[in-house]
Amino acid sequence: MYPELFKIGDFPVTTYGIFLAVGMLLALFVASRLAARDGLPSERIYDLGLWVLVGGLLGSKLLMLLVEDNVNIFSLDFLRSGGVFYGSLIGGFLAAAILVPLYKLPFWKVTDALAPGLALGQAFGRQGCFAAGCCWGKVCDNSLGVHFSDQGHEYTGVPIIGPDGADLYLWPTQMMESLIMLAVFGFLFWLHRRKKFDGQVLIAYGFIYSLVRFSIEFIRDDPRGDLFGFTTLTGLSTSQGISLLVALTCVVFLIVRLGRVRKEPPLEN
Repeated sequence: MYPELFKIGDFPVTTYGIFLAVGMLLALFVASRLAARDGLPSERIYDLGLWVLVGGLLGSKLLMLLVEDNVNIFSLDFLRSGGVFYGSLIGGFLAAAILVPLYKLPFWKVTDALAPGLALGQAFGRQGCFAAGCCWGKVCDNSLGVHFSDQGHEYTGVPIIGPDGADLYLWPTQMMESLIMLAVFGFLFWLHRRKKFDGQVLIAYGFIYSLVRFSIEFIRDDPRGDLFGFTTLTGLSTSQGISLLVALTCVVFLIVRLGRVRKEPPLEN
């Protein structure tokens, strides 16, 4: 794992930052291509996508402030941290909900174009997490276990030595989520051409990701805070609580969309 690639003067260029930037660019490219397939203007999607990314970044930092203790917003660590992904998802969705009507674009078509790119961006982002050593898993006693580097420990605090002084091997939760989201991207890209109604791709993404995140949280072991005492009360992580809420919201969206679709002509593929 190589958290830091090189330095420009005293400023470190991190592997996480590179993966995140590449993921964002690919997400915008995929969104523009899928939007064009639905007859939407690509240049508008690029413009909108950039604002959605800004909303996502702000949301990730805000949720980080809410769930984690002793966060220094003026530190370099806070600036280079990716924050909390669910905050990014909520912030990006709110940005789209506000701006899509202002751009006079169809909301569900636009979000269907954005969703596959978001999954692809996540796949790259989690590769960055793996390189940095953040978002680590619990101790793993089988062949899947990964031992992180000293530099990763210095950057993120990922544990590398056990109480007995032996090397620690952890579940590679970052890599696992990355590979799963790459498969999810492939499915959503396939679904976009075959969808039966606008909104189906976004709803599928939200529901699938909430299940993935809920499941993988059982083997995550990095400190993630306790929003409003949810973990203390339920024994589940904050992200698992948000996953349940997202899954429920997707079910509601599905019911609403299906009710309206019955009154609309079928989509032409």
